[in-house]
Amino acid sequence: MKLKTSSPTISDVAKKAKVSIATVSRVINGKTPVVPETAERVHRAIKELQFVPRTAAQVLASRKTNTIGLILSEIGGAFFPHLLKGIEAETRTSGYELLIHSTQGAHDNQRKPLGEHNTDGLLVFTSSLSLDELGRLHDIQFPVVLMHQTPPREINVPVITIENKDGAVMLIDHLIEMHGRRQIVYMRGPEDHEDSEWRERGYREALEMHNIPINPNLIVTGGFDEEQSFAAMQKLIRDGIQFDAVFAGDDDAAIGAYRALKNAGRLIPDDVAVVGFDDVQFSRYLSPALTTVRAPIEEVGREAVRQLIRLLNGQQAQSLTLMRTEMIIRESCGCKFQEGTSLSKNI
Repeated sequence: MKLKTSSPTISDVAKKAKVSIATVSRVINGKTPVVPETAERVHRAIKELQFVPRTAAQVLASRKTNTIGLILSEIGGAFFPHLLKGIEAETRTSGYELLIHSTQGAHDNQRKPLGEHNTDGLLVFTSSLSLDELGRLHDIQFPVVLMHQTPPREINVPVITIENKDGAVMLIDHLIEMHGRRQIVYMRGPEDHEDSEWRERGYREALEMHNIPINPNLIVTGGFDEEQSFAAMQKLIRDGIQFDAVFAGDDDAAIGAYRALKNAGRLIPDDVAVVGFDDVQFSRYLSPALTTVRAPIEEVGREAVRQLIRLLNGQQAQSLTLMRTEMIIRESCGCKFQEGTSLSKNI
């Protein structure tokens, strides 16, 4: 079946329902009575065509809402405030309003709260929009920019992300070469989360480069979440799995790992080294201060808005923006530093 390349219009609805455009307008506005049978035909046509009516004010404003939409899988943890700060600042600088929607707990069959009916373009964080909906927006040429997620090959959508694999390699290399750790746990993020997949790839490649076999018992799911990571670390300890270091996946997960290790009487870093990823604000205040990878989270948000504005202005956006990371050395890996020391790697 050939997909339409543009949004259905009110004329399409009128034609399918076999009524006039004025009748469709009266049904949509609901201010003038319409014969129930006719109204039912119009509603059926609207549903089948997936027609989304715009308000008169939007049409008069050259079909622009002057609003950017942001779709997130959740709004929580230490990561998202940094991302939101960058997005909000750049959106305001660009003269647009910002609408935010979290898909956490939403059902797939619910009407999409953000889209072509109330925004001029969308910023989409990883795993927060189905591929079907992403494909539909692409088919109607609606501006979309993805963050931390690559689209299917057939969908050309700009992507802003960070160098996850390189950052993970730096951490694992440091643990092995500087501190002699060889039994290193990796705590995965949420399922189908690309950041987690690339960090695991870096973890595996670094171990292989040092001729250390991959031990599947040392790869667990922390979900980029403190409580889930706490439970996963407790289980490793209860099961008697031997390890001397933990790559927590992200800094939120590192807190869970800290709690479980301290509850078990294991000293950080003497017994177990711990490293994270992101370098969110609390990382330097943990005891011991957390060695981690600094990700330019706020700048990802800013750059995503910049690329979306390019699309809204009819310009070409960059297909992939890959931002550098740097390792921040503190005390949790075993190094003795008063303040974080950064190490970056050219990519």
